[in-house]
Amino acid sequence: MFPIRQRYLVPLGLLAAALFAITIYRANAGVTQNTPADQPLAAVVDVAVVHSKAIVDWHAYSGRLEAVEHVQIRPQVSGAITALHFADGGLVHKGDELFTIDPRPYEASVNQATARFAAAQARAAFTASELQRGKRLLAANAIASRDVDEKRNAARVAKAEEASAAAALQAAQLDLEHTRLVAPISGRASRAEVTLGNVVQAGPGAPVLTSLVSVDKVYAAFDMDEQSFLRFLNKARLDPHAIMPVELGLGDDQAYPRQGHVVSIDNHLDTASGTIRVRAVFDNADGALLPGLYARVRLSTRTARQAVLVDEKAIGTDQSKRYVLVVDAKSQANYREVTLGPVRDGSRIVESGLAAGERVVVSGLQRVRPGDSVQARVAVGDATPDIAMRSPASSTVGKAQLPTAESASPAPSSRS
Repeated sequence: MFPIRQRYLVPLGLLAAALFAITIYRANAGVTQNTPADQPLAAVVDVAVVHSKAIVDWHAYSGRLEAVEHVQIRPQVSGAITALHFADGGLVHKGDELFTIDPRPYEASVNQATARFAAAQARAAFTASELQRGKRLLAANAIASRDVDEKRNAARVAKAEEASAAAALQAAQLDLEHTRLVAPISGRASRAEVTLGNVVQAGPGAPVLTSLVSVDKVYAAFDMDEQSFLRFLNKARLDPHAIMPVELGLGDDQAYPRQGHVVSIDNHLDTASGTIRVRAVFDNADGALLPGLYARVRLSTRTARQAVLVDEKAIGTDQSKRYVLVVDAKSQANYREVTLGPVRDGSRIVESGLAAGERVVVSGLQRVRPGDSVQARVAVGDATPDIAMRSPASSTVGKAQLPTAESASPAPSSRS
């Protein structure tokens, strides 16, 4: 009977040993699963400190360039064009000759008027001499008073004829002068609308031979809405000494490289469009500004305000919303919706949603979700690289103070 009992005890012992081994394995596995080493690692992200800066707001408008001076050259006398003295599109100076109209008929008119004036002068001198002789004879009672009156009247008529001949000579000389069409201003000429040999007629329907525009300065005309006018210009326009700065950029300019100032504001608001026409003047020494070009202009409020700025890389898009991930003192990433303003010095102005001194994720947004723990490190090129960007609550991070808001002088920006 003893061998049978021993035969059953051996398998039972082996089974108990196996169960004990399984229990120990499961216990060790449970401990291993709950060790911190197997917990998900915090994502490493680059962060930057949000800073504030004194800025001046600029508001942008679109308009067109206009010439300060624009002149159409028309003939003032009739005749054939005998010479052209400028190149199409070339620069001319005030007084330069542009066209010549055949002067010969007008030279003959001047000669004729000169002769008539000389004859009138002779008659006037003779009648004046006769009047003086008559006065002497009248004093000697050698002539009747009526004869003296006739001589006086003849002298007056001759004097009037002399003045008329002088005026006719002046008109003939002026017509001769008008055969030389000269530039009344310095600037750039358009193309010649007539060629040599064409006969042009003076008068109300006289053709435009060419046109000139000044180039040393240029206007930018643009329409401003009513609210902007009340904000920017209404008070300043009443101060005769106020200078309202304006910046200008052309269609291919990335910024606003040219500076000018407002020179005129229209005398009424267009009720149909709700805008008022404003004109600013800009230097154009290089001649790059041509009348008619599209222009982008912007005006400033001229008063600085503190604004919060953040790196563009920190801004994410959630459908129609803009957001940033803010790293708090517990090294957790938090979703924060923000309202954005224009770009200033490479950073984006945040109108609401952020405060200076907060830390935002600038790299690794795709690896982090709101509520995740993160391991923050300083972003390369951050405005505050000397500050340790780690949470004081972290066991592996040194204790450091967040930077205070940064202040800077106002700088212009484009309107978004």
